[in-house]
Amino acid sequence: MDSKSITDLLQDHSIRPTPNRMIIADTLSHATGPMSLMELEAEIGSIDKSNVFRALTLFRERHLVHVLESVDGVRYELCHSHGPDDEDAHVHFECERCGKTYCLEDIPIPKVIIPSDYTPLTVNYIIKGICPKCKSI
Repeated sequence: MDSKSITDLLQDHSIRPTPNRMIIADTLSHATGPMSLMELEAEIGSIDKSNVFRALTLFRERHLVHVLESVDGVRYELCHSHGPDDEDAHVHFECERCGKTYCLEDIPIPKVIIPSDYTPLTVNYIIKGICPKCKSI
């Protein structure tokens, strides 16, 4: 994504596009999969962990990132939906050998009917197994 697209995406989610937020969103947009806080911090290098964490917290509150709980902790992925109804929700695959999490973007999260007195806030659908790369080793 170019800087105008990143700016537009942040503004679509009512987030002021500061330089740090732009860098974090851009890094997530170029990631090959969901990233941990440590991976983001290492990739960026110029922004300290507390600032990255604050931005990710804001991104989560404004539905700009998906938050996945994986074997090795929390991971973040840029969400391309434009509101609380997440049309970008998809299945993830976590490899139990290498620990990498893959987006299976063409596989939507199946609809689950829950009792009417429950209020769902988020849905994470993670399939665990062995990825093709580890399977071939």
